Amino acid sequence: MELIINLNNGVCEIKLNRPQVFNSFNRDMAIALQEALDSCERNDEVRAIIITGEGKAFCAGQDLAEAVDPDGPELQDIVRDHYNPIIERIRNIEKPVIAAVNGVAAGAGANIALACDVTIAKKSASFIQAFSKIGLIPDSGGTFFLPRIIGMQKALALMFTGDKVSAEQAEQLNMIYKAVDDDAFESEVLAFSETIAAMPTRGLGLTKKAVNESFTNNLTQQLALEETLQTEAGETYDFREGVNAFLEKRKPVFKGE
Repeated sequence: MELIINLNNGVCEIKLNRPQVFNSFNRDMAIALQEALDSCERNDEVRAIIITGEGKAFCAGQDLAEAVDPDGPELQDIVRDHYNPIIERIRNIEKPVIAAVNGVAAGAGANIALACDVTIAKKSASFIQAFSKIGLIPDSGGTFFLPRIIGMQKALALMFTGDKVSAEQAEQLNMIYKAVDDDAFESEVLAFSETIAAMPTRGLGLTKKAVNESFTNNLTQQLALEETLQTEAGETYDFREGVNAFLEKRKPVFKGE
């Protein structure tokens, strides 16, 4: 079983489950993750998604045994069919996706974490752009997200060297949202995710859509998009509930609708 999936209180936790190889991806796990994300998108009970790893690692990237197997998929197929669809799904699902980095995140594993909406990591975790160590380039959106997050020079230096970045360094670089003590990690991730899941999911999804498009829009286009999405948000149940709760001086009860 490549994934362990649990849904509680509106939060769907997807746990990569190949701990014997540090949760490195083979085709079966990549396809399973794509299908799990599709299921989360369709299921109205899911209002926030966690991606994390079983065991000591978050994800060590590609299982190189598969990559060099003469009977395995070609490198182009791995990038196109395994990783690109995962990144597209993470960015396009109009629900919050949280990376809970419980250990090393290397190669594609690091870039999947960076593609998520919010990344929380154990202080003992680390991020490695490991591609240069085997003569490859960063994939899984790494060349898109990392320079935008930390700037071109720092991104290129990390990509060229493959240096390990600790979770605390990653937080200082604004690469991730937060590094937390190991013993508080699970409870903090759960509390954060349940808080997000209780919020107006449609509004959060539209916010995510607006931020996605801000990377390529000019100001005029972005203002027009905000107008369109704000109008859509204003037609939701949660907008009416939020306004009524404010006027009635009570805590809103959002439904994600």
